Amino acid sequence: MQLLRILAFPFSLIYALVVYFRNVLYDSGILQSTEFKTPIVSVGNLSTGGTGKTPMIEWLLCHLSAGSGLAVLSRGYKRKTKGFVLAQPISTAEEIGDEPLQIYTKFPEVSLAVDEDRIRGIKQLVASKQPNLILLDDAYQHRKVKPQFSILLTSYGKLYTKDWYLPIGNLRDNKRSSKRADLIIVTKCPPDLDDDSQRRIIWELNPGKDQKVLFCTLEYDINLKGKKEGLSLSGLQNKEVTLVTGIANPKPLIDFLRSAEVTFDHLRYRDHHYFTEKEIDFFNSKPLILTTEKDYMRLKDSVDNLYFISVRHRFLGEGEVVLLKSLEKLGD
Repeated sequence: MQLLRILAFPFSLIYALVVYFRNVLYDSGILQSTEFKTPIVSVGNLSTGGTGKTPMIEWLLCHLSAGSGLAVLSRGYKRKTKGFVLAQPISTAEEIGDEPLQIYTKFPEVSLAVDEDRIRGIKQLVASKQPNLILLDDAYQHRKVKPQFSILLTSYGKLYTKDWYLPIGNLRDNKRSSKRADLIIVTKCPPDLDDDSQRRIIWELNPGKDQKVLFCTLEYDINLKGKKEGLSLSGLQNKEVTLVTGIANPKPLIDFLRSAEVTFDHLRYRDHHYFTEKEIDFFNSKPLILTTEKDYMRLKDSVDNLYFISVRHRFLGEGEVVLLKSLEKLGD
């Protein structure tokens, strides 16, 4: 592993330089960012995943006018289609991606679309749906669009200040890009994170004078969901459970299940993994498969005894109030 890091280090330096000069071109105005009349809120991170972007989009949809006049635009990572696709009741994970499908399943009243070209996607959403506000999912590093408000997420367990650039680390953007954010949200915090610890993290992140840093923790639903009858988390304690995850960082979920005294075998796959027929047959041979909501979107039509555990963000202190007040100013 140490040898691989040494061999990869020059490539990470090249990557870091390319990202740095790309941002310089945008910051200096040589490359132009497109602005839109429709208010746009960008939610993203500087790394390659695992900071809770999808639960944050869902949190915003829950709290912004009950979804009225809202739209979501995502790239639709790992989908098997190209171009602009507007979500429909019959849409699948293959067509729009697992995370967009998860969002649309919960919020069918929201106009949700996927497009790898963010500018084209915004133009088509505006032309067809005339939304009052667009949430731009996983787009912090996409400088071609200039949002009215930017939310930068960073995980408590791996702050971007302590990360390094691809391929050695997980950073895909320059650390100084954090200065573009209106709000920095530290996700996946311990629920009892005290004020002194929060102040140390704020010092580490070194926000600008107009930037605010908020903290939130993950809350898992003790009531599991699936195609069959409901099952509570406590009902798993006497069952043979196989946990299947295809997410960037399953550790918070694993820690939660262990704290709830659930015994399980864990089958871990890469983020957004598309399961093979052999894997699905193996899952169907098990008494009970527990998975994440995102993975459920890819498995629900193939695995019978399947349940998922949903998760949401809960802000610490006055974080919720601060975020909502900040967003109230959009469109003024």
